Amino acid sequence: MSFSKAFSPALREIRILCSQTGSASSGTRQFILSRYPTIKDLNPDLPVLIREANGTPARLFARFERGVEKHVELDNLSANDVETKIVQLLS
Repeated sequence: MSFSKAFSPALREIRILCSQTGSASSGTRQFILSRYPTIKDLNPDLPVLIREANGTPARLFARFERGVEKHVELDNLSANDVETKIVQLLS
């Protein structure tokens, strides 16, 4: 799975939390800048929520059908590592 095709219809929402200035969230911020447009182009109806708060550890939450929710920690990862972790979570 990559970000070059639409996600499964079972995926209902993606929430990304990170710090807007913290160095531990820099890879997550770079991922958002580079991949968000592609994700929204391929999944226009999927809510992708980005929440920035000072001191917040970088994390991604994925909510699937029937209320199933999974998350992954993204602190201190490069943008490529963030992408790898997210692909693992969503597959």
